[in-house]
Amino acid sequence: MSEELKGLEEIKTTSFIDDIIVEELKDGGRCEGKQVHTRFPPEPNGYLHIGHAKAIYVDFGTAERFGGICNLRMDDTNPTKEDVEYVDAIQEDIKWLGYNWDDRFYYASDYFEAMYEGAIELIEKGLAYVCELTPDQMREMRGDLSTPATSPYRDRPKEESLNLFKRMRDGEFENGKMTLRAKIDLASGNFNMRDPVIYRINHMKHHRTGDKWCIYPMYDYAHPFEDAMEKITHSLCSLEFEDHRPFYDWVIQNVTLPGKPRQIEFARLGINNTVMSKRKLRALVEDGLVSGWDDPRMPTICGLRRRGYTPTSIRNFSERNGVSKVNSTVEYAFLEYCLREDLNTNAYRVMGVLDPIKLIITNYPEGKTEEFEVENNPNKPEDGTRTVTFSRELWIESEDFMEEPVKKYFRLFPGNEVRLKTTYIVKCTGCKKDESGKVIEVYAEYDENSRGGNAADGRKVKSTIHWVDANNALDATIRLYDNLFTVENPEEGNFLDYINHDSLQELTNCKVEAGLKEAKQGESFQFMRQGYFCVDNKDSKPDHLVFNRSVKLKDGFKPGT
Repeated sequence: MSEELKGLEEIKTTSFIDDIIVEELKDGGRCEGKQVHTRFPPEPNGYLHIGHAKAIYVDFGTAERFGGICNLRMDDTNPTKEDVEYVDAIQEDIKWLGYNWDDRFYYASDYFEAMYEGAIELIEKGLAYVCELTPDQMREMRGDLSTPATSPYRDRPKEESLNLFKRMRDGEFENGKMTLRAKIDLASGNFNMRDPVIYRINHMKHHRTGDKWCIYPMYDYAHPFEDAMEKITHSLCSLEFEDHRPFYDWVIQNVTLPGKPRQIEFARLGINNTVMSKRKLRALVEDGLVSGWDDPRMPTICGLRRRGYTPTSIRNFSERNGVSKVNSTVEYAFLEYCLREDLNTNAYRVMGVLDPIKLIITNYPEGKTEEFEVENNPNKPEDGTRTVTFSRELWIESEDFMEEPVKKYFRLFPGNEVRLKTTYIVKCTGCKKDESGKVIEVYAEYDENSRGGNAADGRKVKSTIHWVDANNALDATIRLYDNLFTVENPEEGNFLDYINHDSLQELTNCKVEAGLKEAKQGESFQFMRQGYFCVDNKDSKPDHLVFNRSVKLKDGFKPGT
């Protein structure tokens, strides 16, 4: 076994994939003496989403556990869908999640010439031929479980196929005129083995190779080829590739290649209340139903990042869902649970008022200001304290006052006492209304002997409310989010019929602590009693703060249920 490999006894296996790898690393195994080498091969035709995060965790995480390495490879075999914008975004998302591929960044197009030569080798071995059936004809002649497929071109002399294939490359034929097919078994019970197409003609400019190529390999041919060229040991794929594995192995066995990787499949991540098809996500963007791929309601990694999700929360979510062979759907609430768990440990506690109303403490001296030291995070004393100011006029939540209280309402109403977080006990004395009858100011008197929030005579106060000093409060826009879809499974039927048009609520008259002027884009905070909020990484500026609510404080998800 190579020195790069950790001792097998030190490796904690976490799934059936790890168990397979351990067996293969032992004496006589397929990968004996090799360093575990995986790859993550996204197609650059859209932004990565939470489902890709699981694949990233499996590919990069498996390599990490075994002291191995993982490549990043762009599957750019289809020039009709690819864009450099997506290539850059994919790299940014993976790095943000905490994974690194060092200098092992590749493109499928790096191997176009080698793939072409591999196809020539197959033709010369009598294992591939040029076919002139149209796609419709090919479907008609595909056969069924009791009837073999047919092709009138299957016995075409290899010299003729070689000539035609080279002419295909030279651009002599229009799109759809010819394909190159592997010659395997027209009667196979696995239809992927019934002489699958491995090259098609496509006269379209490629984002990297330009007009050099007008024939492009099919993914089922390119995939094993790329893995073998990079000497990947374990090609970890989602479950839909299980039926394609026989062809994967066929390519490895019949083309002269520097490596012999093994493909292992695992179940994709399903999650409710959203869609994860790139086609559907693109439709949401192009139809203007969201503000972009990074809209905080989107399940894209960049959307989750903008909403305030952390790399730790997403990695924990991926790890805790496990790796199996059985498809399942995970509650979105579990993703929220993982975020809430991380932010509860790490986010500073601050005060922000979403729907402000003025509270005037009538017996507090005008012009006086006091300072209070507030703990930044009770879960991390090492994060220290900050100073907040207190004065005669404060902002409080309008819902924290009720002139005629309902039963079990313990906040401000005439004659009732509440504790203002960290500072004093105040007793409500009344309110002021405008001409419409709306309350515009609330009045109270403070107990000057209750500094710190405790009454000197020991009397109990049932409610504590948060506030912001009106003398230096900052104006802020706060965005509240709900599910983008009105049903748990929008994949059933037309997903656009289930759009929740009330999934975004934007509040423009919010007030937050003065110290938040220094908050950085992407920084997360717990707004006391309101939830966890993130400084928007696109729209927020020091002179115009914008916060996105990442997740509410209350958690309806129970681990293990």
